Parts: sequence; C-alpha cells; structure tokens
Amino acid sequence: MVRNIILAGLMGATLIGGIHPAMAQQGGHGWGDRGQRSERPAGQSMGQPNGGNRNWQSDASANRAMDNQVRQQRQVWANERRDEQRQWQNTQPQDRAQDRAQNQRDWRGDRTGNRQDWRGNQRDDRRDWANNRTSNNRGWVDRAPDGRRFDNRGWNGNGWNDGRRYDDRNRWVDQRRWDNGWRSDARYDWYGYRARYGDRYRMGRYYAPRGWDYGYRRFSVGIFLNDILYSNNYWLNDPYAYRLPPAYGSLRWVRYYDDALLVDVRDGYVADVIHNFFW
Repeated sequence: MVRNIILAGLMGATLIGGIHPAMAQQGGHGWGDRGQRSERPAGQSMGQPNGGNRNWQSDASANRAMDNQVRQQRQVWANERRDEQRQWQNTQPQDRAQDRAQNQRDWRGDRTGNRQDWRGNQRDDRRDWANNRTSNNRGWVDRAPDGRRFDNRGWNGNGWNDGRRYDDRNRWVDQRRWDNGWRSDARYDWYGYRARYGDRYRMGRYYAPRGWDYGYRRFSVGIFLNDILYSNNYWLNDPYAYRLPPAYGSLRWVRYYDDALLVDVRDGYVADVIHNFFW
C-alpha cells in the first residue's frame, strides 16, 4: 500500500516537470514574453526620442569648449602676472626703492594740492559771503525795495559832518574806539540778568517810525542806518538797567524791534548789535 502511494507521487511530479518547460517555450502570455516586451534600447528613456542623446552630447561638447576657453584665459592672465613679477624682481633694489619713494611723493603732493585747493575755496567762499553780507546790508539801508534811495540828507537833524559819513580812519579820532570785549565783563551779564528779571525786557510792541515801511531787517555791525531808525525816541537812556555797558561820545544804545543796536548818531554807523535782546 505504501509502495503504491510513493509510485503515484513520483509519476505526478514527472508530469508537472514536463509541462512547465513547454509553457515557457510557447509564444503565449508567459512571464518571459512580458520581459522581452519591456526591454528598450540603451540610452532611450520613456517618452524620449532617439535624438535626445545626441542633443545632450552636443551640449556637453559646448560646455567643454567654453571651459577650455576659460582655462586658456586664466593661463594668459597668470603668465602676465608672472612676467610682471619677474620684471620687478629683475630690477635693482635701489630702483624699486626709488619707485616707491616717487609714488609716495606723488601721493603726498596730490593730497597737499587737494588740501590747498579746499582751503583756497573755503577762503574764497568766506570772502564772497562777507562781501555779499555787506552789500546786502548796504542795499537794505541805501535802497528801498522799489529802487528808491533812502533820504539820509538830514542825519541826526543837526548837520554833523555836513551830512557825510565818517570812515574808520577818522571816526574814532575824537573819542575812544568801541571795544566789544565788554561781553566778558560780569557786570554786563545781560543774559543771566534777563533770566531773573525778564519783565524788564518786555517793552511792549515796537512801532516803526513814520516813513519806514520795510519791516524788520536783520542788521549787522558796519552798516549805516536811516536816521529815522535812531532818533532819540528810540534811545535807551539807562543802558545799565538792562545790564548794557554805558555808551559814550556820539554812540547811543537804540532799540530796533527786538534788537539792541549801538549806533553812532552822527551818521547811523552800527558799532555793536545784540539780536533778540528784548522779548
């Protein structure tokens, strides 16, 4: 019984082994056929024509050519640098020292020239600014905005100097020259005094004299005022009440809007100015 079962199993195994090779050789639908249909030429991908490989090769060739050009140019530059270094090394040490010294002299000369030009321009600018300020101040005094000349024939109303202006050479002949150094004198610390007694500097509204229709103009030392601006109605009769130094000779402290002007009443010459003196 057992022998019959063993023989039956051997016969079944033989039949199965003979059928499988036959199925593999048929051109039907076996796994071998699927493997053959899935094979593609080397270098060809899904959805890419056969010419894609050639395009890639041409781009790679162009890149290699460009890299060669870059390497050649770099080599040329390196050769030039080596030649320059070789030439510099072949020169004598004293020649190299002379070249360096000459370069330093040229650089220092350029820097000095630039400084001189800058200082010269600065001096010219300051000179132009001073000239313009003087001419502008004179223009405010000598000329009205409509082009008419101010009438200064009656300076001070008493005919001193026959109506002529004094110059700096003879202005101080009969009296002591005004010294602006009074500002360093503690007795005339008007700024600190005003901080404690500010009400004394509130003199009310300034009423310009009749005939002066040009409003406030910021005057400076050295100009000549119209005589209507320094009449005795505008004098500060007690300068020390405002901690100002006393005026002497033909000088008088005058209120002009909120400014305090020291004026030579002979011709209207302004010898000193304090802007924004009054509140």
